[in-house]
Amino acid sequence: MPAVSIASRSYVSIPATPPQTGQVTARLSTLDRFLPVWILTAMVTGLLLGRLVPGIGPALDSVKVANVSLPIAVGLLVMMYPVLAKVRYNETSKVVADRKLMVTSLVLNWVAAPAFMFALAWIFLPDLPEYRTGLIIVGLARCIAMVMIWNDLACGDREAAAVLVAINSVFQVLAFGALGWFYLQVLPGWLGLETTSVEFSFWAITFSVLIFLGIPLLAGFLTRTFGEKAKGRDWYEGTFLPKLGPWALYGLLFTIVLLFALQGDEITSNPLDVARIALPLLVYFVVVFSVGMLLGKILNLGYPRTTTLAFTAAGNNFELAIAVAIGTYGVTSGQALAGVVGPLIEVPVLVALVYVALWAQKKYWPSAAPASPEMTNR
Repeated sequence: MPAVSIASRSYVSIPATPPQTGQVTARLSTLDRFLPVWILTAMVTGLLLGRLVPGIGPALDSVKVANVSLPIAVGLLVMMYPVLAKVRYNETSKVVADRKLMVTSLVLNWVAAPAFMFALAWIFLPDLPEYRTGLIIVGLARCIAMVMIWNDLACGDREAAAVLVAINSVFQVLAFGALGWFYLQVLPGWLGLETTSVEFSFWAITFSVLIFLGIPLLAGFLTRTFGEKAKGRDWYEGTFLPKLGPWALYGLLFTIVLLFALQGDEITSNPLDVARIALPLLVYFVVVFSVGMLLGKILNLGYPRTTTLAFTAAGNNFELAIAVAIGTYGVTSGQALAGVVGPLIEVPVLVALVYVALWAQKKYWPSAAPASPEMTNR
């Protein structure tokens, strides 16, 4: 099967031998290689729109879906659907038997990583409660899609990544609202910290998750089920997903344009705030990835599954974080801005971590076997 780009967010053929680090970016399409540039361009475009079209705010808010303006709601659903159409929902049993991997992944994803982001948010943004809340929401949104490309570029275990992505997808629908309530109201109260504003509602977050994750999750599941049944997996992943996948990026960029059009005054007035949001995100990615690699080495998971563990723990679902922040706090909120800054930082940092993973393979797993023929030919 031919390689598929980040924009398509599908599966990438793993070579028989690990790629050299200089080949990593060469394997990405032009669209993917310059993804941070497109995000920056979308931000600038949004800022210009906000300046040149002063009535854009009332126009966007004239029609709403789940407390979100209709154009933005459409953008959110468009960027989520291709992501979830990629997940292999019927293959969870193949990796679930690896209890060390499963338990470690669940603890990293749903206990350690959210708690670490909570700590970083309070350490770096004690005086900016909206951005702090936005970062905590980002920490709760576990990666369910783009992690596949980083995992494949680093020669991780694709099957394990697919299973962990599927589990994270379902778990977010069931637990996101409860975890949001715990980290935004319960835990701060226990620690004597300021709780989030009265705008927070357990049911508001749960409702946003059900709309902006539940609907595309159901659509993605049905698309894969009927698509594979009608045409087969090779056609679905080799032909259909590459055509559908770029719409996730289009939806993300469209949403970013509108968000920045609405937040232009706040952003241009406080440029240092964006930098303050970016710093804890950078620390988060590096530390969580490093912990995942270390645990995999200690538990003797082998290089492929260790890499998968590290990337699935470090990555975050910024699409969902943006959707929840908008649905709960509004499009002009600081919480939404924190989510928007996320993908700008995630892409270059995780590309760099692919290089780190390949270096670690040479140093700590020198005798690691190359990818199996089954994985290579998939």
